[in-house]
Amino acid sequence: MTAEETREPDQRAGRPLAGQPVAERPVAGRPVMGGPVPGRWPGGSARPVLGTLAVLGLAGYAWVASGLPPFSGRALVGVLIPGAALGLIAYGRPPDRIPAPERIDLTGFSYWAICVAALLEWEASAFRDNSLSWHPSLTALIDPLIQPHSVRGAAFLVWLLAGWALVRR
Repeated sequence: MTAEETREPDQRAGRPLAGQPVAERPVAGRPVMGGPVPGRWPGGSARPVLGTLAVLGLAGYAWVASGLPPFSGRALVGVLIPGAALGLIAYGRPPDRIPAPERIDLTGFSYWAICVAALLEWEASAFRDNSLSWHPSLTALIDPLIQPHSVRGAAFLVWLLAGWALVRR
């Protein structure tokens, strides 16, 4: 291990040490000559106002899009717009590839495979049985939970933020 790897996380080069004045914080072995950056929280975004406005804009979009009639052309466009935007961002700035593991964890893979197979079987048999009351589809079970507009808007916002998290990764 190198000396850099053995240091505590807050002592690595370029990271401020807690409790030190800003002018004495080392950056790559040198003290910072400026003062604190105005409008920036330690460890936070360089543009907190822009981030806040983006989240508020996404929340407003989620509120409007979740109010559209389901299975309509307008609802389709409301879902395709953020999907296309995130796709373009991901295409324009592809993330660094994570190297493939040397071998697959069969235990973890089997847990996921069993869950996916059970959900697919549930939906397929509900479709085959025309989603009778004794065997409803998962959508029919979830619909009453997300019926209120506020819950649908929050679910849409979570979907948007999950997509953004995948693009930033």
